[in-house]
Amino acid sequence: MPTTHANAHAKAGMIARLNHPDYDRWASQIRTTGGCRQPIHLRGKVDHYDRATGRLLHRYTTRTEPDGILRVPCKTRRASRCPACAETYRADTYHLIRAGLVGGKGVPETVTSHPTLFVTLTAPSFGAVHTRREHNGKVQPCHARRNATTCPHGRVMSCTARHGKDDPRLGEPLCPDCYDYTGSVLFNALAPLLWKRFADAVRRHLAKAGGLLLKELRHHLTLSFAKVAEYQRRGVVHFHAVIRLDGPGGPDAPPPPWATADILTQAIQHAAKAVSAKAPAYANQPEQALHWGDQLDIRPITLNGDLTEQAVAGYIAKYATKAAECVGTLDHRLNPLDNLDAYNLRDHARRLITTCMRLGTEPGLAELRLTDWAHMLGFRGHFSTRSRHYSTTLGELRAAREHHARDNDITTGRLSLFDEDTVLVISEWQYAGKGHSLGDQLLAAAITGTQFGGPHDL
Repeated sequence: MPTTHANAHAKAGMIARLNHPDYDRWASQIRTTGGCRQPIHLRGKVDHYDRATGRLLHRYTTRTEPDGILRVPCKTRRASRCPACAETYRADTYHLIRAGLVGGKGVPETVTSHPTLFVTLTAPSFGAVHTRREHNGKVQPCHARRNATTCPHGRVMSCTARHGKDDPRLGEPLCPDCYDYTGSVLFNALAPLLWKRFADAVRRHLAKAGGLLLKELRHHLTLSFAKVAEYQRRGVVHFHAVIRLDGPGGPDAPPPPWATADILTQAIQHAAKAVSAKAPAYANQPEQALHWGDQLDIRPITLNGDLTEQAVAGYIAKYATKAAECVGTLDHRLNPLDNLDAYNLRDHARRLITTCMRLGTEPGLAELRLTDWAHMLGFRGHFSTRSRHYSTTLGELRAAREHHARDNDITTGRLSLFDEDTVLVISEWQYAGKGHSLGDQLLAAAITGTQFGGPHDL
């Protein structure tokens, strides 16, 4: 709707909400969501019955709530969709990562003595792109070439600009027609498989270093890790990982004396070069083997210095709430029939999405589901993953928070204490929508101090 009409509609809705008798209860719901930008609307009830007599002890129903619904946080991890809920996800990820480095949340403090490395695995090059280079704090020319060649499409493969951090050209190919968009998309699609093969190769190398068969390794050593995927401006993912050596069964036991940080470094270096993942053949194209990039960063994590456990946990947690926004793509799925011209997309992002859509129609690539993940430029893996023995889980952290809130409600008298052995609880819920109206959006922002977007966020 036109901006003037939208503003008038928003003000009218805000005034109506403020003057409604149940405004205080509505404002309480908004505070409970913690500033969620797109709260989920639920309709239903919760009944508490005496198991012995069948007598109804207590009933909660949304019929008495404002608009007949209960608003709960959306709990998304994406900061582009809901900064408030993403912040909760970021904080949980921070504590999960940090617990695996210094202990806590069920992990013993002795884990600090286990060999632990911070590793970055990169993607290969798919063509020259505009980049920001620095040397001794001074920004260098992007791609300065004294005798630069001209590509088959007539473009000089050189750029002497000193790009700023927010330069929109960063990540854009010097020649889009020379750039290997197919390779970029296929790498993203196969990156989860490439990681799995990398972890398996590290285990094989460790077993060899310890003079063990691979099947015997778990009786002597456990490889624990937590990783996160980060999108580069050019549209491919890198993996940042904390990799730790434990004894059999996890962090409660130390690794054997031969399993040192140097041995782990050698295993990582070997695995990064040795593994590959093959994209299936399709149409007239043969199988394509994809590898990690040449850049491999391996650094020890220390309790003091530049790479502390706080720095590593904060770094990984930050990327756990992000996706491909830096590339200029979308944060929701696309329909193959969608008109991409209707979206404000960078040309580079549009070409990557178009490549996903095109390859997604190839029968030989059907298992990669490129059409479904076109908005993610082909990547379909989890952004933040951990091995079973690394530390706690996000589910356990959420459960602890819910138990704390419930205990607090019981202590303050806001929730009745029922004996679960004698009381039967029956819940009925149904989805009833999400988000805010224009007027409610303005009020919610004022109540929680949260910055909401425009009407497109509704």
